[in-house]
Amino acid sequence: MEEKITLTPLGGISDVTKNMYLYEYKDEILIVDCGIGFADETMVGVDLLLPDVSYLLERLKRGGKIIGMLLTHGHEDHIGALPFILPQLPQFPIYATPLTAALANEKLKEFEVGNRVKPVEFGGGKITLGSFSASFIRVTHSVPDTSHIFIRTPIGNFYHGSDFKFDLTPADGKKTEFDKIVAAGKEGVICMMSDCLRAEKEGYTPSELSLSKSFEREIEKAAGKVIITTYSSNISRLNQAIKAAAKSGRKICFVGRSLYKARDVAVNLGYMKIDKGMEISLEQLKNYKDSDIVLIVAGSQGQENSALSRIVNDDSDEVKIRPNDVIIFSSDPIPGNEVLVNNVVDAISKKGARVVYSEVSGDFHVSGHAASNDLMLLMNLVNPKKVLPIGGTFRQMVAYKQLAKRQGFTDRDILLIDDGQPVIFDRVSSTFGKKVSLKNVYVDQISGEEVEQFVLIDRKKIAKEGVVVIMAEIDSETGKIINDPTIIARGFSTQENSLIYKNLNRDLKNNFSGKKERIKDWIYVRKTVAQIAEKSIFKTLRKRPLVLPVVIEI
Repeated sequence: MEEKITLTPLGGISDVTKNMYLYEYKDEILIVDCGIGFADETMVGVDLLLPDVSYLLERLKRGGKIIGMLLTHGHEDHIGALPFILPQLPQFPIYATPLTAALANEKLKEFEVGNRVKPVEFGGGKITLGSFSASFIRVTHSVPDTSHIFIRTPIGNFYHGSDFKFDLTPADGKKTEFDKIVAAGKEGVICMMSDCLRAEKEGYTPSELSLSKSFEREIEKAAGKVIITTYSSNISRLNQAIKAAAKSGRKICFVGRSLYKARDVAVNLGYMKIDKGMEISLEQLKNYKDSDIVLIVAGSQGQENSALSRIVNDDSDEVKIRPNDVIIFSSDPIPGNEVLVNNVVDAISKKGARVVYSEVSGDFHVSGHAASNDLMLLMNLVNPKKVLPIGGTFRQMVAYKQLAKRQGFTDRDILLIDDGQPVIFDRVSSTFGKKVSLKNVYVDQISGEEVEQFVLIDRKKIAKEGVVVIMAEIDSETGKIINDPTIIARGFSTQENSLIYKNLNRDLKNNFSGKKERIKDWIYVRKTVAQIAEKSIFKTLRKRPLVLPVVIEI
């Protein structure tokens, strides 16, 4: 019987996010990436989407064995699902480059998941996992330590070319390992998976280095404070902002939990250097003039409960937006987040501050993804027999197909597939297997499109995890909770009920005790109550009940 490798994407094909790929050989399963997706404004009450691992769990029941997982880089759509997915799976080794491993481990630690990702230095040689072996190849992207993965299998080699661009002058000075890409190509590659998100864009993607002067110029001329928001994992971009602030003699202040964690990880690994005395805390802001500070704030995607949204909603005691301020969005909206970002831009504009974002200026963000010439160059360097575009919408996959045809690939050797579509490779050819049925999976486990499905799954959730109703009376003038909130919990023991009431009552009061301003957005308040409750109950009982907040305006 001829040996075969089956590639099955559980996410990352045509929907950009939820990247997760299975390479199967006999009973062995190698996983590449484990990312989340992002809810859009139509998904009320939902924050994140997960890859559906039902197929993987079924394979394990039928004797399959996960021999390991490899992570390409530290973006949420490639590592964000780890704390949700790993508890469902048996233990196995996970490898990533140093920064990627550190970011992933910080996330696992936060969720109290015992698994840990092992860091692998570039140039560290091959990693052997069952019948597979793999090597990490450094490429440039919008987060340091991004890698492509060269996978050797019993039937031949595969090149997993996730998110990248060819930046010849990267801000951190760490260039793409072109020699290793060429060496991989010379070994022979059956199929290359390739980023295709910017396949429609002509030319090469600009270098990150071009942004440094823009930061310096804007910070120097700003009369008030400067607020910069970008992805917390974009360490190179953060370093550029820090250097620009230092050049103008301004202090920097990080705002937002995700940024604190990214800063600590980067500083500990030596990927970020902040001169002594340059960074100040939120509490110290009052001691400085606005013209003396640069704030680096989380929330570039307009997330409702992010640090930036709280500032814009006047929910921050330390930071207020004033007409002389400049707010710079050093990022593009993730597909689906356009409405959220535009709402935040509008709210800032109403306060009279100047907002710089991608639609009015291209000086503060360049894509981390390869444009057409970068993509065709990778095809030529790797010289695979077949190509399979990943990490893009279907129209971008079609655009990639046209680029591949220009490089001499035939229709038969350009594979366009959907999530759940297995591709079965032997040494000379490929065929499509039976498509795996995948459903939408949200963090709260609600999935499907019909109302009946939501109701059914909610009932299952209540039966398994319980339900908690919170009725909180809040003073509309001060934003403070009046009296103890009424908490009704069902599906818990007497002891659990007591713990829920004690801890949740405390957490709600702590959050709302310092409010001193008139409530303007009651939807935001209701969502905040729900989020505090979910986090408090999970921390107390490790359960995720259905939470129903009722906010009463007094």
